Amino acid sequence: MHWPAWLNLRRLEGRIVALFLALLLAVQLVSFGAIHASITHNADESLASELQTGERVLRRLLEQRAGKLRDASELLAKDYGFRSTLGSSLAEAGTVETIKDALVNQGERIGASVVAYFDDQQHLVAATRDGAAAFGMALGQLVKDKEGSALAVQGNQVYQVVAVQVRTPAPVGWVLMAFALDRGVLDDLKALSELQGVVLLQTPGAPWLGIVGNLDAAAAAALPRQLGMQAPPDGAVELAGERMSARFVPLIAGEQHLGVLLLRSLDVALAPYQQLQLILLGLTVLGVSVFFIVSVLLARGISNPITALSASARRLEGGDYDTPVPAASSLDEVHGLALALENMREGIRRRDALVNNLAYVDQLTLLPNRARFAEFLQHHLIHSDAPGAVLMLDLDRFKHVNDVLGHEVGDRLLQSVAERLRALCAPAHSVLARLSGDEFAVLLARTDARAASEAALAILKDFEQPLQIDDETIDLGAGIGIALFPAHGHEVNLLLGRAELAMYAAKARQCGSLIYHAQLDAGSQESLSLLTELRRAVEDDELRLFLQPKIDLQKGRVVGAEALVRWQHPQRGLVPPMQFIPFAEQTGFIRMLSAWVLAGAARFARQALDAGLALRLSVNLSTRDLMDQDLPAKIEAMLAPLQVPPASLCLEITESAIMDDPERALSTLEHLHAMGFKLSIDDFGTGYSSLAYLKRLPVDELKIDKSFVMAMERDLDDARIVRSTIELAHNLGLSVVAEGLETIKAWAMLARLGCDEGQGYYICKPMPMEQFIAWAQSWQPPDTSAVMAESLMAKLG
Repeated sequence: MHWPAWLNLRRLEGRIVALFLALLLAVQLVSFGAIHASITHNADESLASELQTGERVLRRLLEQRAGKLRDASELLAKDYGFRSTLGSSLAEAGTVETIKDALVNQGERIGASVVAYFDDQQHLVAATRDGAAAFGMALGQLVKDKEGSALAVQGNQVYQVVAVQVRTPAPVGWVLMAFALDRGVLDDLKALSELQGVVLLQTPGAPWLGIVGNLDAAAAAALPRQLGMQAPPDGAVELAGERMSARFVPLIAGEQHLGVLLLRSLDVALAPYQQLQLILLGLTVLGVSVFFIVSVLLARGISNPITALSASARRLEGGDYDTPVPAASSLDEVHGLALALENMREGIRRRDALVNNLAYVDQLTLLPNRARFAEFLQHHLIHSDAPGAVLMLDLDRFKHVNDVLGHEVGDRLLQSVAERLRALCAPAHSVLARLSGDEFAVLLARTDARAASEAALAILKDFEQPLQIDDETIDLGAGIGIALFPAHGHEVNLLLGRAELAMYAAKARQCGSLIYHAQLDAGSQESLSLLTELRRAVEDDELRLFLQPKIDLQKGRVVGAEALVRWQHPQRGLVPPMQFIPFAEQTGFIRMLSAWVLAGAARFARQALDAGLALRLSVNLSTRDLMDQDLPAKIEAMLAPLQVPPASLCLEITESAIMDDPERALSTLEHLHAMGFKLSIDDFGTGYSSLAYLKRLPVDELKIDKSFVMAMERDLDDARIVRSTIELAHNLGLSVVAEGLETIKAWAMLARLGCDEGQGYYICKPMPMEQFIAWAQSWQPPDTSAVMAESLMAKLG
C-alpha cells in the first residue's frame, strides 16, 4: 500500500508531522492537568477567603445596625421634650403615655422592633410592645459590662440591643432599643459578598435550630436535620445535593449557642472554571487540527510565500491591521517584500490607533468620549434585550472653580473626579465616559430603577468627601439624571436627552438624583420661556394684588390683610401661584416679585388711609429676600414718597428661611425692626427652628399654620398645640394670628383660647385689591355667643 509522504515516518515529511503533533499533544496535556489542579486549589482558597471576609462584613453590618440604634437612642435621650416629660412625675396623668408616644415615634422612624424606657433602677416604665420587661436582663448586662450593644435571645427570636442613659442632667433612666435580627442582614451580606447565611440557635440539650436565613427551601430544610446536636461545620458540606463551603461565625457562647453559618456554593464557584476547561479542551482540539494541517503543508513544501503575501495585502485592504505579515521565506526578494509589507502594516496600525484614540478618547481624563459612549450604548441596545440605565452627571460650581482657581486646577479636578468615578463604577462592570466639560455619563447594563438610584446615591455619597488639590480643599457636588431603557426609549440620542433633562431637573430641585418622567419634557420646554414671560408680566402689568382679610377675634373688626400675588396671563388666564412662585425662587426672580408686592401693598395702604381705614398689610419674604442686605433701604425708598408709616406693613418670614443663614437673616430683621416694621413668623410649627433662635428674633407676631387650626375642632392634640403656641407667644410678648379659620366654631374656640387675630375662608377668600375697602367698610362680625365649643375646651382643661 502506498502511503502519502506526510504519513510515512521513514520520510522527513512524516517525521516533521509526527514530531509537531506529538509535542503539541504533550504540551497541551501537561498544561490541562496543571490548570485543572490550579483551578481546584485556587477555588478552595478563594472560597475560604470569601468566607473569612464575609465574617468581617457580617460583624461590620451588625456594628452598623448597633450604631444606628445607638444614635437613635442618644437622639431620643437628648431630646428636650422627652427629657422634660421625664422631669414630670410618672404618677401624673398622661406622663407614661407621652413617654410611650415618644418611644413609638422614634421606633417607627428607624424601624426598631422594640423601644423601651427603664427608670434608674432598671424597672420598665413604658415600651412600644408587650413583653419588653424581658429585655431588662439585657439592659443589666449592658450596664454591668459597659458595652455599647449586645445580642439577646427572646424565645426563638434574636434581637440586637443598645441602651443609652438619660440625664436631666442627673441620670434618671435608660432608653433601650432593639432590632430583630432578621433576614435583612443576611440579604445585605449576600448583596455585598454573594454569601448565603442562616442564623443558628442551640438551647441546652436541644438540636440546632435555624431561626432565619436566605437559603432555598430544600437547603434550609436539610440543614437542621444534618446538624442535629453536632457543631456547625467549617469546611465542605453538602446540602440538598449541592456542594457548599461553610464557616460558622459564633455570636453568643454560654448556655445558649448562637451564630451565623455562612455558606458559599462550591458548584457555582467552579462553574466558570469548568467552562474554561471546556474552552481549553476545545482550543486543544482546534490547535491539534491547525498544527496538523500546517505541518502537512510545511512538510510537503507546497506553501507559496507569494500567496501568503497576497493574502496579507488583501487583509490590509480590508482594514485588518492587527494580523502580522508572515516573513518566513528562503528567497531574499520575497523576504524583503514581506518585511516592507510588515513595516507598512505597523505604520498604518499606529496611525489608525492614534486616529481612533483622538476620535473616541477624552485626552484629559483618558475616558471614552461622547461618540464612543454612544457606540457602546448603541451596541448594547442592538445586541441585548436586558434592561439598563444611563446616568448623566454634571458637577456643581465647576465654573466657579475655573474662574477662581484657574483652568489648570479645573482640569486636575476633572481628572480626580474621573478617577473617583472609575473606582466606583469598576465593580459594576459599567461604561464610564466624559461627555463634555464637567458632564460624565455611566452606562449600567442589567439594571433596574432601584439599582440605578442606588448607584447614583453611592456617587453622591462619595462626593461628600472633598478633594484636596495642592493647598486647596474643593467640595464636590453634582446633579444626576437617570434614564432607563427600554422604559424611556430605545434610541441613543433619546436616552441621552432624557437623562440630561432629569439631570437638570435634579440640579434645579437640589435633590441629588432624579429618574426621568414624562412631565419633565413639558416642564423643560415651558421653563425656557417662563422667566421671560414673568419679566414681561411685571412690565406689562399682568400681575394682580389680592388681599385676604385679618380679623381681631376679640373685637370682630378688620385690622389688616395678607397681600398675595396672582398672574393674569393673557393666554393661560389666572395662573395659580404654585405654578410660578417655586420657579421664581429657584431663578432668583422672587426678589422682583417681592418688590412688586411690597410696592403694591404700600400703595394700597395709602389708599386705605385716605379712606379712613388703618390697616396692617402682611407681605411674605423669601430666603433670597432675607439674604439681601439692601432690603431695608429698598423698602424705605418705596414708602417714603407715599408717606406710609412703617407700622402699616408686616413682613412675614418662614422658619426655614431664617435657618438657611441665621446670622445674616437676624441682621436684616433687626434692621427692619429698628425702622418700625412689624415682623411675623409664618407657618409656625411646621419648620425646624429652635426656641433659642425664636427668642433672639425681633418679631412681633406668630402665625399658627392652618394644618393645626383646621383640625383643632376634632383633634385634641391639634387643639393643645394651638393653645400652647398662643400661650408661648403671649409669654414672649407676641401677638398670634391663626390661619385656616373656616368655621364659626373654630372662631369661638380661638377667641376662648386668647388668639388675637384670624384669617381664613370663613371670613373671606382672597379678593382683588379693588374690592377690599368696600368689603371692609361693610363687614359685620358673626355672633359667636351661641356657639357650643365647651366640650373640647373642657378636655383641654
